[in-house]
Amino acid sequence: MNVQTFSALAEPNRLAIVDLLLNEPLPVGEIAEKLNLNQPQTSKHLRVLSEAGLVEVQPITNRRIYKLRPEPFQELDKWLDSYRRVWEARMNRLDDYLNVLQRKKPLN
Repeated sequence: MNVQTFSALAEPNRLAIVDLLLNEPLPVGEIAEKLNLNQPQTSKHLRVLSEAGLVEVQPITNRRIYKLRPEPFQELDKWLDSYRRVWEARMNRLDDYLNVLQRKKPLN
């Protein structure tokens, strides 16, 4: 897993930008407006996301449209899946253990 991905997503405004772009590609100005940020600040956040490989930009005339790149999120999901499987197995063992304890519980 790429540390740069986590670093980029750790900042709340960048995470909010990712949440916005989940729905549709957007120009910088619209992202700034929706998040109540100024445009230079938004551009800086988008540059960090771009350098981390999370977003890509499409220049259309004088506008820059940003959209999410699926590959880093697929990689993140794959990485998280290994943890999901471990925790599911642990929860299943806990559930089995609790069932055993309930069967041993004396009746009142």
